Amino acid sequence: MVMAPTKLEGYDFFHQTLKSPKMILAPMVDQSELAWRILSRRYGADVCVTPMFHAKLFSEVKKYRDEQFTTNAEDRPLIVQFCANDPDILLKAAQLVETQCDAVDINLGCPQHIAKRGHYGSFLQDEWELIEKLVSTLHTQLNIPVTVKIRCFPTIEKTIEYAKMIERAGAQMLTVHGRLREQKGHNTGLADWDKIRAVKQALKIPVVANGNILYHEDIQRCIDYTGVDAVMLAEGSLYNPAIFSPGKPPLTFEMAKEYLDICRQVKTHPGMIKGHLFKILHTTLKHHTDIRARLGKVKELDDYEALVNELKEAVIIEEEGDDVKEVEGIRQYPYWRCQPHIRPPVIKETKETVTKETIVKVTKDPKETTTTVTIEMTKREATEELVKDEIKKLKEEIEL
Repeated sequence: MVMAPTKLEGYDFFHQTLKSPKMILAPMVDQSELAWRILSRRYGADVCVTPMFHAKLFSEVKKYRDEQFTTNAEDRPLIVQFCANDPDILLKAAQLVETQCDAVDINLGCPQHIAKRGHYGSFLQDEWELIEKLVSTLHTQLNIPVTVKIRCFPTIEKTIEYAKMIERAGAQMLTVHGRLREQKGHNTGLADWDKIRAVKQALKIPVVANGNILYHEDIQRCIDYTGVDAVMLAEGSLYNPAIFSPGKPPLTFEMAKEYLDICRQVKTHPGMIKGHLFKILHTTLKHHTDIRARLGKVKELDDYEALVNELKEAVIIEEEGDDVKEVEGIRQYPYWRCQPHIRPPVIKETKETVTKETIVKVTKDPKETTTTVTIEMTKREATEELVKDEIKKLKEEIEL
């Protein structure tokens, strides 16, 4: 009788199956496809995660499954990620891939509107009973480990409590994106490494950090600060696929050409290719807007390659200007090299509390009553004249 292999857990899984990874390519919808995973592994990604797949569509629609999920023998260690809100449907989807990957990850971090509409991702984070059931179902029924990716709550205490619940439910590795559900798009802001560090200190399973990785050096800096077991890279790798390796970032057009060569060997959706090219080439295309405009219109691999070659010919590399510079505290490479997209900082209106004392006569009461009127407004609005006007309005609202 052949015994079924023992399912590894926790650090046994982390060290033996995942090979003690330091750098993990994040799950990114339409962006961590097989061709991109191949490219990322070339430059040092230890583990890769597929794009997030919709568990119901994956389990019920073969066309969706065949189009979305492709892999090969070299694509390991590999984690497949699903979003779901039904434990049985999630299990059915996970069982379809358990022989082709090393773990299944549950997405509890997606903050996008589509996740809110579909009732999954970070919009499940207040439904702990459901989350516990999702995790425990895979933990007890699947032949491979279940891992989970989350976002933080506003407080460290609740974030820790949340993480511990997921650990108790059976998660064998937890990735913590150090941002809140509300931090997205123009309001992305910085990830909170203190919360990640607190979760790492509180859990017994491996913890992976996600957020604030712009350059290769940030990986070790994050590990040193948070004490995590590994770091997951997302957007930073899209703009520089070589971020997993030390050294000067590669030339944008050379990296684009390397990716296209992989796409010739591995069937890749044209929309995914276009999205990757715009990110890899983003700094260079700013200086060659005519090529950027044409890139937005083409769909064929040959046309993509022709434009990349044209861009290469158009760029004049100035050797004396090929060094990194610090501009307002941000590292800046020449426009022909891969580099991160730096979002403008989130501007928050600072509020100033202005307090004035005034005597208010209440007609229903013969006594004079002293009332403190507190007004909150932005600093730039807190002029003396506005304060007087606001106090006047508040007085009028009180029955004088």
